[in-house]
Amino acid sequence: MFFRQALLPISSLFISIAFLATGYGMLMTYIGLYLKQAGLSEMAIGIINSAFFLGALLAAVFSQKLIVNVGHARSFSAFSALMVMAFLGHTLHYDPWFWAILRLLSGFAFYALLIVLESWLNEKSSQHDRGRILAVYTVVFFMATALGQLILSLNVTSHLVFVLGSVLVLASLFLVAITRISQPVLQPFERYSLPRVLHIAPLALVGSIIGGFFVGGFYTMMPVFVLNMYQQQSVVASFMALSILGGLLAQWPVGTLSDRYGRRKLLAWAGLFSAAICLLLALLATQLWLFYLLGFLLGTSLFSIYPLSVARANDRLDHGKDLVEISRSLLFAYGIGSFLAPLVLGAILGVSGSLFFTVLAVAALLLGVYALSAERIANEQLSVFVAVPAASGASLAQMDPRQDEQWVEAHKPDYPEETDATKPAGVNDD
Repeated sequence: MFFRQALLPISSLFISIAFLATGYGMLMTYIGLYLKQAGLSEMAIGIINSAFFLGALLAAVFSQKLIVNVGHARSFSAFSALMVMAFLGHTLHYDPWFWAILRLLSGFAFYALLIVLESWLNEKSSQHDRGRILAVYTVVFFMATALGQLILSLNVTSHLVFVLGSVLVLASLFLVAITRISQPVLQPFERYSLPRVLHIAPLALVGSIIGGFFVGGFYTMMPVFVLNMYQQQSVVASFMALSILGGLLAQWPVGTLSDRYGRRKLLAWAGLFSAAICLLLALLATQLWLFYLLGFLLGTSLFSIYPLSVARANDRLDHGKDLVEISRSLLFAYGIGSFLAPLVLGAILGVSGSLFFTVLAVAALLLGVYALSAERIANEQLSVFVAVPAASGASLAQMDPRQDEQWVEAHKPDYPEETDATKPAGVNDD
């Protein structure tokens, strides 16, 4: 019933998302590999890759005006054309500064496309189905991004990578162009207020920035590190794909545990566990099978940090309009972390490869320690964990089913009843 009534009418949008995510995953990893093989320094690679996330931040602020003025279908065509031009531009001329501009345009176009698709999904989702549709979106995005890595394991040429990425974007455009889904009305975005988030949910803001730092660094500079160590593109692709699949498989058990025991404890786990895995990767990276296993385990924690942070913020809010504004602000903070990661890690990797995972471990350790010291929240105030894609646009907040208080109450777990004998005086459960 859910498939026929809710999913089937918008299946073209999910296939379009899959095409975009496949190209996104493939190009995000490949750019660093190509630039390293071309002899560029790690610092320069970091600067070029950071331009992609700068474009993402600009899309979050400026793309809405074009979408409102010309409509979803036309703006999707315009952003798709921009992305294809940026992809194909890489084949025309190699110059680091030129490629940085192309990466900025790619980031702007990609995240603007996500805004269009997410607002379309939200428009066609009922309150009853929104949670399940967001779950399907998350699965599709993770799986398609992992597929993009597996394509690279075939050792395809640079020309083919950029052409295939362009073809995938055009395939996505074709599906949207022939869809009979009516265009939604894009609601005005609330302003981004990071100081307000810091006041309401400081742990959520810190978690979002560090989560963005991890994911941004993972997609941009991790491939360079792996290539430096193993000198094989297929190893890079396999490591990245296994890590992404680890992130996907962890979403629901992590969500269940965080609903049961609180976001603070799970954010502490994500930070401390990531720190331990990063240190093991720094010490034991010479064994390939162990390297793959540790990559899978790292994915389970690093891709959980941001959704746990959003859930933590929701625990501190009354359900309603604030949820959308705060979620968008956290996404913007996540983008800032993603932007900083290639710059910092590129500089570190240029100095010493052994420090790469050490810096990541320190960032994760800071999150874990800060989470343990954060304020506890009583069970009755907890919201519900919702898995989100590894990358998302500013319209994702409108798809969040936690805007519906009845949905939240229906999905809350049954907590054990507290007694004075089991609960220390003056202390709330997490």
